[in-house]
Amino acid sequence: MDSLVRFGVAIPEGLLEEFDQFVRRKGLPNRSKALRQLIRERLSREMWAKGTGTVFGTVTIIYDHAASATTGALTALQHDHGESIICTTHVHVDHHHCMECIVLKGDAGDIRLFVDALGGVRGVQSIDLSITSIV
Repeated sequence: MDSLVRFGVAIPEGLLEEFDQFVRRKGLPNRSKALRQLIRERLSREMWAKGTGTVFGTVTIIYDHAASATTGALTALQHDHGESIICTTHVHVDHHHCMECIVLKGDAGDIRLFVDALGGVRGVQSIDLSITSIV
């Protein structure tokens, strides 16, 4: 682990008060821990936006399994992107709907292609993505 470096930051008093409230609400031990988390989140988003670097995450989809060819299209996509998929969990929500949580690890660009393709599958009703990285 890298050694810690101290640096000074000048921000408006009101913004600092809001930040301190954020730190307390999140139950974080101090401002430094909060800043490290926020910086890592932002850098992960930048990696995602650029489509470069290794990212980790989950994509959760809800779909109508009765829709014509939905299940087959989803299975084919998962096979096509198998190098980025660690595992999946399938839940039968009701008689017509299923939920899948897909755990991902891989190149940001490859995972973006996969997630974009999921959105194009007929019968997919919602997609929720959570992506992070090790920075």
